[in-house]
Amino acid sequence: MDASAPPRVTPLTPAALAVDQRRLYDAITTGPRAQGPQHFALTRADGSLTGPFDAFLRAPAVGAALQELGATLRYRTDLDDRSREMAILLVAARWDSTFERESHEAVARGVGVTETEMRALRAADLTPFAGRELAVGRTVLALLDGDLDDEAWASGVAALGETVIFELTALVGYYATLALQLRVFRV
Repeated sequence: MDASAPPRVTPLTPAALAVDQRRLYDAITTGPRAQGPQHFALTRADGSLTGPFDAFLRAPAVGAALQELGATLRYRTDLDDRSREMAILLVAARWDSTFERESHEAVARGVGVTETEMRALRAADLTPFAGRELAVGRTVLALLDGDLDDEAWASGVAALGETVIFELTALVGYYATLALQLRVFRV
């Protein structure tokens, strides 16, 4: 994608929203993403949503399901914050998703991921990581290639457990979906 390409749709302001769109808008702007430290803006000055969230409003039923899945993946999994942000940044790097990378690098800084570690993640280099974080990184890179072979499955389950493997497959799929939407809508 040409990073200088203009957005393909005009962001929807709160005044322009239908009832189902407004319900989704409120879930995004008042839900868990809006609580605690704000590492990136959810809205612009005119109230329109940033990033993939404006696109969610185009199909509110699908957008609501994605919004809920995203909130679950960020706030209600067995993944620790650093591992979650590492995984998201590896997806952003693979998809070359600027918005995803910039917004989640801000979150990653807030949970202790260093600049050196973020540079490594941009290059899919797991050298700075060890233990559980290394296992997360290896699992995510394998998932980004489309599968876990038997060896990757066995080592991933041994280090992380089946629950986290499932959560990582959902996280990789979700953030790949967002990266595609961001690319298509030119966000």
